Amino acid sequence: MSSILTESTDPYCLRDGESRTLLDGHPWRRFVVLGDSVAEGMCEPVDGYPPVQWADRIAAELSAGQPALAYRNLGHRGLRAHEVRAGQLQPALDFAPDLALVVCGGNDAFSRSYDPAAVDAELTTMITALQQVGADVVTVGMFDVSYSPAVPASLRPGLAERMRRLSAHTGRLAETLGTLHVQLTDHPATSDPSLYSSDGRHGSARSDAIATAETVRRLGAHLAARRATPA
Repeated sequence: MSSILTESTDPYCLRDGESRTLLDGHPWRRFVVLGDSVAEGMCEPVDGYPPVQWADRIAAELSAGQPALAYRNLGHRGLRAHEVRAGQLQPALDFAPDLALVVCGGNDAFSRSYDPAAVDAELTTMITALQQVGADVVTVGMFDVSYSPAVPASLRPGLAERMRRLSAHTGRLAETLGTLHVQLTDHPATSDPSLYSSDGRHGSARSDAIATAETVRRLGAHLAARRATPA
């Protein structure tokens, strides 16, 4: 994709009225976000795309159909999975959410010492605790940032392997625990340089717009399946 794209012409972004249709009558009233810089939002501007980060955009889409939505974003940059769990899980539970987005592990995977089992354990603790208080939990397989032009070529193979291992582990965990999983790692745009920021670690406004579209579509699919299931 080239820089001449805008959100309104981007084939991977939400179309006019799509979110309203998908989220019509949604039940969520309290939305909490836990995680690292991806959760906090490090949205690097891109011409043609609003400079609004992913979690804030999801909250805005949910609020459009539920103006009384309460939203809290606990995300903070630089944290590894165990630090997210230690510092954010209890505040998230105290918020009494009915919808939670958990996104972390990327900082673990940036290191050659990445321990998939340890990250899985931290995610499991957070997901199950949130589910136990009645929250639907959203998990994510993140875009593969090894495609960023700012990542040195010598580091790309190792980073790609770890990011994809993290994504695969999170996907399996999501299936086991029954989360609403958003798979971005193999998205058709994941290799497009315009998705990544100049620091080689984060996304651009375009990546946030695409991630929002995929998340809203996953929420919409969940709502449609629930409505189709006999009481």
